[in-house]
Amino acid sequence: MDSAFLITAFFTFFVVMDPPGLAPMFVALTQGMDKHKRRRVALHACVVAGGVLLAFAGLGEQLLDFIGISMPAFRIAGGIMLFLIALDMLFERRSKRRENRAEEDDHDDPAVFPLAIPLIAGPGTIATVILLTGQQPGWGGFFAVLGVMFGVLVLNYVCFLAAGLIDRMLGRTGVIVLTRILGMLLAALSVQFVLDGLKSFGFAG
Repeated sequence: MDSAFLITAFFTFFVVMDPPGLAPMFVALTQGMDKHKRRRVALHACVVAGGVLLAFAGLGEQLLDFIGISMPAFRIAGGIMLFLIALDMLFERRSKRRENRAEEDDHDDPAVFPLAIPLIAGPGTIATVILLTGQQPGWGGFFAVLGVMFGVLVLNYVCFLAAGLIDRMLGRTGVIVLTRILGMLLAALSVQFVLDGLKSFGFAG
């Protein structure tokens, strides 16, 4: 397995899931809970998100074939979607939407909704897992992508447990700077996805 692909896969999952960016949302959604309940909510959210992404990793291409969508077409659409997420990160719209969603969906157990879906396993993450598994056909590529994906989910869990500390360490300015740097890199990656899709159709050299 190409190490460059694994690094790209890790970075893409990390940026799209955005564990440090989700940490403040986790704090907001679990306010008033004791340490043990917070840990249980964090674990439940990551397990559910992992199950959803695993289902799309295994059945995503078959679903696209059934609907009649080619992988290059989905790669272009997924690249555009990731580019829109990058723009949201660059212009600080993503965190505002998450804050609004957290306020609207505030209830006793936020693990499944909105933490697992759509904050962790959202449209961008689902598109990413289908795109990456499509780039590496065969069981070796499939399990490599899953390994990277679950690794980032573990990082998500760690960030949830350390949410209060991360928030204090980075501060508002630190979170904004980190989000915008990652947004620029994600924009470049998303353009590459689009170019790869166009190349499959013979539109790019």
